[in-house]
Amino acid sequence: MLTKDAEGTAVMDKPVARTSAAKTSAPGPARKAHRIYIDGEFFDEAEAKISVFDHGLLYGDGVFEGIRFYNGRVFRMEEHMDRLTESARSICLELPISRPELDEALLETIRQNDLRDGYVRLVVTRGVGNLGLNPIHCKRPSIIIIASTIALYSEEVYRRGLTVVTVPTRRMGPATLNPAIKSLNYLNNVLARLEANLANADEALMLNDAGNVAECTADNVFIVKRGQIMTPPITAGALRGITRAVVFDIAAEIGIKISEPELTRHDLYIADEAFLTGTAAEVIPMIKLDGRSIGNGEPGGITTRVIARFRELTRESGTPIFHK
Repeated sequence: MLTKDAEGTAVMDKPVARTSAAKTSAPGPARKAHRIYIDGEFFDEAEAKISVFDHGLLYGDGVFEGIRFYNGRVFRMEEHMDRLTESARSICLELPISRPELDEALLETIRQNDLRDGYVRLVVTRGVGNLGLNPIHCKRPSIIIIASTIALYSEEVYRRGLTVVTVPTRRMGPATLNPAIKSLNYLNNVLARLEANLANADEALMLNDAGNVAECTADNVFIVKRGQIMTPPITAGALRGITRAVVFDIAAEIGIKISEPELTRHDLYIADEAFLTGTAAEVIPMIKLDGRSIGNGEPGGITTRVIARFRELTRESGTPIFHK
């Protein structure tokens, strides 16, 4: 719109700023910046950096653990740290600090972030080297610890259950990259996750080269048939899941037989119940696979009992984080 200024010259009016309702509403509380542990020091997340020559970045050369903590306690901390140590040993990666020092670094990272419930990502990289892949040129591994919160699924999904699809990408076998090593190279799982996304599924079921069930992209698989729990053996390509081991403990506690037979998709299709386990996902029902409802298409009774007991254990047990 044209108007005239004080001297009679035509000028264009400045446009009126249009503010959306979303912009006029009061902003929510700002998220507190994370404090990240890197090689013995704590950094604000904006300043937490690693070298572009780190072989963890260049080649996925390193190991990691995802660890949950609840109600001021780290759940199954010893088991997670044992698995990290074993993964590192398997790839000839020597941890640069002692186990007690690493334990304390993990706990202190949680304290620095003033959290009582959340998730820790503990990463050990091969360290800085040259652009070749030979790890002999990496003089010292690096340790990175991040403490934050995580919620893979809403509580409604835990009540409803997951829809899963079998994907073409096969789980790598022990002769390729042993799934018992929780390495930084997760591209095998990422590709399967992409295929699940393309199929509009919540998760992806991965088979091994023999066509048997291995695991999902980040979870172990369990079925219930005639009142018994079954899960694929580690030799099928399944990770030695910490939550998987908890389910074995729960089954023994509540008097339900549990076994590790080779499983096929057919076994899952005809199962009475099914559920997945993982540190991030915890224990969550699976109610559909490849368009077929599992059981009656709802979380089953044994699954519900396992979930309830698992949640009790997470509230009641674990390594204390805060000094009394």
